[in-house]
Amino acid sequence: MGAVGLVLVRHGESTGNVAAAAAEVSQSDVIDVDMRDADVPLSGTGIDQARAWGQSLRHLPPAGRFESVWCSPYRRAQETASLALQEVGVNLPLRVDERLRDRELGVLDLLTTRGVQARFPDEAIRRRWHGKFYHRPAGGESWADVALRVRSVLNDIDSWEHGRRVLIVCHDAVIMTIRYVCEGLSEQDILLAAKTNPVRNLSITRLMRPTGQGWWTLQTYNDVSHLERRDAPVTTNPGDPHVLPQ
Repeated sequence: MGAVGLVLVRHGESTGNVAAAAAEVSQSDVIDVDMRDADVPLSGTGIDQARAWGQSLRHLPPAGRFESVWCSPYRRAQETASLALQEVGVNLPLRVDERLRDRELGVLDLLTTRGVQARFPDEAIRRRWHGKFYHRPAGGESWADVALRVRSVLNDIDSWEHGRRVLIVCHDAVIMTIRYVCEGLSEQDILLAAKTNPVRNLSITRLMRPTGQGWWTLQTYNDVSHLERRDAPVTTNPGDPHVLPQ
């Protein structure tokens, strides 16, 4: 028997999310972030979201609780998990795993869609040719590449978390590729979901598998009711614009 439940949580709004939104509004080529992606912290709004989520954990029924925590090594994800667990007073260790990091964009890092077209027109052509799921920018990853490391970490979760419900705090692309792997979705299925209902900051997605074997069943996707009940901000930052269907 492997894990029986996965609670997938995207990190709260980050300063990078805020900068990316501002760059798109101003039609800039470059997103104004002066640090590497792994070091980007939560914004003030993201901190409020993490604390609101932590408050909601006090009222979870037994079936909705988790028994271990896995987390991306990126600062915004670790801050989200730590703030929430502190809020509820839960003392579970964070198992930080680099395979849960965000998708790497290589030469396209910190560029807006406008910036990619202006500075790397050949990459824009390659993306149209290969499709959003399989396009790998120079020095970066495709969603198919992310799925490979997701399969690896899920194998370890099954080996080490027998019969447990596991919380995973990570990123939108990782959550979507976990769904792709666990539910046996197609390329078209997952890209349509990413386009029509992109993963929100501090949203909750739940996958269930009572037997601990076989395919997973989606129970909840992109749920932010825990934020709404506490009047915390709900933000939709669609993340990587170079993967979503257009």
